[in-house]
Amino acid sequence: MPLNKTGQRFVCPGWLDRDCGQDWRKGQTFCPARVGLAVCRLGITAAHGIMAFLKPDPSTHVKIPVLTYHGVNVIRNNYADNDHLALASDLETIATSGFRVIPLSRVVDWRLGLTGDEDVSRAVAITFDDGAWFDFYDLDHPSCGLQRSMFNILKDFRARHSNEIHATSFVIASPEARSSLDKSCMIGENWWGDEWWREATASGLLDVECHSWDHVHPNLEKVAQQDQAKGDFGMVKTYMDCDVQFAKAGEYMGGVLGKRPTLFAYPYGQSSGYAVNEYLPNHQSEHGFRAAFTTEPKAVAKSDDIWRLPRFVFGQDWKSPQELEVILQRS
Repeated sequence: MPLNKTGQRFVCPGWLDRDCGQDWRKGQTFCPARVGLAVCRLGITAAHGIMAFLKPDPSTHVKIPVLTYHGVNVIRNNYADNDHLALASDLETIATSGFRVIPLSRVVDWRLGLTGDEDVSRAVAITFDDGAWFDFYDLDHPSCGLQRSMFNILKDFRARHSNEIHATSFVIASPEARSSLDKSCMIGENWWGDEWWREATASGLLDVECHSWDHVHPNLEKVAQQDQAKGDFGMVKTYMDCDVQFAKAGEYMGGVLGKRPTLFAYPYGQSSGYAVNEYLPNHQSEHGFRAAFTTEPKAVAKSDDIWRLPRFVFGQDWKSPQELEVILQRS
């Protein structure tokens, strides 16, 4: 597909009838496949006016992929089975593809109209979910050996390239839930504490944001959901449930960090209609969030719901550097 000087792809918006599938060439102000139809039906003068109307709006083409990894996903020491190795490889792919990594908060600022297209062009954002120690500390995995932390992988990349680099870790707030999950989902070495949160945010490389109070995780004896429905965050659909999963989580994290989180990632990527349409937009003074992210696999666009912003997930939406390149090329 042709590119302009900034690498922006132009495709027919299909405003005449439907998308003709043609590419916009550099300098064109009309779709080459549709103008003939316009001339035949409306005459030269009318067609000229339609050509001016069809001049593409560059802002409609800006899209930002948000890439998600899970630091606890360490099965074997290869790209497909180790999110740490995948992240290290993917950062190189992003750089060689001519993209840069920007803070997730800047993506939200752009979506809210607080910053311009030039601040997010040819950029991706990176997030980590769940917030175990693997995000921040190098740890000796029981079967795969020493694993470089996500945070240190970012530092290594910055040292090699001097490029802008940043990521956001979405953490589970409840200390009781994290302690229980440390035993049931890992090996009980207390690798799910919050001791690192403030140091991470002070580094300028890694923000810490909210991944709910307890993830309504099925391994927990009790969760903050009125019917004890576990493993489905879409069942968080009353004010009382949301008050704990959003507001109480933010309050606890604010006590650790010194400031409340402002971004939220839904566990399992799931959300209820009540949370999206009622609680989040109408109770911001209580919960303090300004955006929330799902795992719908597409790049963020200006038209996306601020309470349902999409993300791609490694191992689910791409499993190789080549598949990541496809995601980048389509953005």
